[in-house]
Amino acid sequence: MLAFLGTTALVLVAGAPWALLAAAGGEDLESPQNVEVSIIDDVFLLKWNSSESVGNVTFSADYQTPGMHNWIELPGCQYITGTTCDFSSVKLSVFEKIQLRIRAEKGNRTSPWHEVGSFIPFRKAQIGPPKVHLKAEDKAIIVNISPPGTKDSLMWAMDILSFTYSVVIWKNSSSVDERTETVYPGGKIYKLSPETTYCLKVKARLRLHRKVGSYSPVYCVNTTVENKLPSPENIEVDVKDQSYVLKWDYTYENMTFQAQWLRAYFKKILGNHSDKWQQIPGCENVRATQCVFPQKVFSKGAYFLRVQASDGNKTSFWSEEKRLDTEMQTVILPPVISMKSVDNSLHIYIGAPRETENKSTSQHYPLIYEIIFWENTSNAERKILQKKTDFIVPNLQPLTVYCVKARAVIEDEKWNKSSVFSDILCEKTKPGNTSITWIIAGVCTALFSIPVAIYVVKGLLRCINYVFFPSCKPPPNIDQCFSEQSLKNLLLSASEEQTERCFIIENSYSLVTVEETSQVDEDHKQYSSQTSRDSGNYSNEDENSGSKTSRELLQQGLV
Repeated sequence: MLAFLGTTALVLVAGAPWALLAAAGGEDLESPQNVEVSIIDDVFLLKWNSSESVGNVTFSADYQTPGMHNWIELPGCQYITGTTCDFSSVKLSVFEKIQLRIRAEKGNRTSPWHEVGSFIPFRKAQIGPPKVHLKAEDKAIIVNISPPGTKDSLMWAMDILSFTYSVVIWKNSSSVDERTETVYPGGKIYKLSPETTYCLKVKARLRLHRKVGSYSPVYCVNTTVENKLPSPENIEVDVKDQSYVLKWDYTYENMTFQAQWLRAYFKKILGNHSDKWQQIPGCENVRATQCVFPQKVFSKGAYFLRVQASDGNKTSFWSEEKRLDTEMQTVILPPVISMKSVDNSLHIYIGAPRETENKSTSQHYPLIYEIIFWENTSNAERKILQKKTDFIVPNLQPLTVYCVKARAVIEDEKWNKSSVFSDILCEKTKPGNTSITWIIAGVCTALFSIPVAIYVVKGLLRCINYVFFPSCKPPPNIDQCFSEQSLKNLLLSASEEQTERCFIIENSYSLVTVEETSQVDEDHKQYSSQTSRDSGNYSNEDENSGSKTSRELLQQGLV
């Protein structure tokens, strides 16, 4: 007995740590894994995986928001036996951070907490499929769309009017001819065939937040039998003077037409707005395929127009709706320009276009002016943009004819609207400051150059007269040196020089004929010309005595 009690005590002692651990909420279970938060519209789901036996384990989650010091149990996520819980009932701010944690529980045993990183519900939310209701006509389908989320949605409450809807439609007999269109809730899809089954699906989009939703289920509908009176087609709106001209095409003649308008913002508001359409003044019971109404009927904004044909009690379906944006339809008149030449620049004045009621267009639309100018003798154009109506185009060629034209352009690029160009105006520039400076410099240079030129010419003439027409004669002795015979001797060529034959008789009685030139060395002639007359006579006597001696010797030789 004692032995049995001892054994029992030993077992209890050995099991005491386990019992104490369980009593203290021991953490011997594995935490949930792959925990995710899924938010679609206003549905908040928490999902996870667990390696524990799901049937014997439950899961609980807590949440905490900024400013809270303690964790609070997450409604809808307490003692969950599955791996998903829905906590959509929690009234949370969709723009405030939230943090979650979850753990596994089994009896008194719990796993460690698995915390989910903080997140902002709106950023994590996805757009769900919209609800769709279809109504068929003979050649059109009316698509009534309810926005994603619940009627009292918190997630999309601020963006309920910002949704755009994309529709993919195709014939049920063939999915090859799919086409995608953007529609408003309650809008129509046109250009369909009568008595044909069409299927479509719709998805919503928030462009500002770059969110694209999922497609709705596929809906199908049959178009009706073709109506006896077709709808008017090709609706167009033109502007003429201060009026709108609404035009359309129709197959039959002798019909009566009426036109209605609706403010565009009603298209974004949920509900049926068929009673919001109003009659266009001047477009009631019209027999022609157009009607004219003043622009003042519509204030600044966007509208939808539609036309219906009737023949007695028979009426057609309404035509395809035509969007009219009054800002886009505004006609901008060309500006009136004038200019004045200032030196080598043009001072340009632009008169803003005026409307009939003396209201400047620039009061409604910020305008800029595109000015194009060119030389009258050239086709090379230059363009400038100006916000001012009074400015100067500088640094032009002086004394040159320039031509200018201008047009008004709406400054906001999204409108892409401009007037036609104004009439061409031409003006000749005046001499600029640079030209005047050059003219003055040229005149001064000319005034300075004339006396210098006169002085140089006078000096040149004096030199010519002194050399070729001297006023004084040289002395007689110098003049005799330059007599005609002396000059002739000086200018005598080598071919005309005089020669004398001389014979030299040697003792051997041989006779040798030698030609002796009587050429006088040039230096000697120069010297002779500069000496006195006696020196010249002396030279002649030497020459004569030389000739006489030669003749005597020749005669003796012959004897």
